[in-house]
Amino acid sequence: MGLTLFPADGDGGSPDAGWSYSGFHAFRRQLARAEGFDLDEMRGFGGERAWSDVSTALVPFLDRADNGGGVLSVAECASLLPRLEAIVEQWWNEAGVPRTHVDAARRLMLVLRVCVAKDVELLFG
Repeated sequence: MGLTLFPADGDGGSPDAGWSYSGFHAFRRQLARAEGFDLDEMRGFGGERAWSDVSTALVPFLDRADNGGGVLSVAECASLLPRLEAIVEQWWNEAGVPRTHVDAARRLMLVLRVCVAKDVELLFG
């Protein structure tokens, strides 16, 4: 069982990005570290730190349950892309980042680009 992110375009041939639930959590923990905070310290992840205390375009992606459901708007998809691109560039040069996270981020960027190009939401299913 796992989580799949895909464009709400009704096209079964569109790309998607998928993780196990634990893999999705690990991926988002790595993203949070890249943004300078620990995901496990945040509200909703076992901590007490408010999401309003962090400043990143990734908040709409990070501040959600691991078990799926929900959407990201086209505007949110568009705002995530530049930051994800910068993080992938950074990760590529870091020895401690698992290549699976780099590959997952690239796949996610592809899906986000499709959402923006087709003007459709990103679904979490």
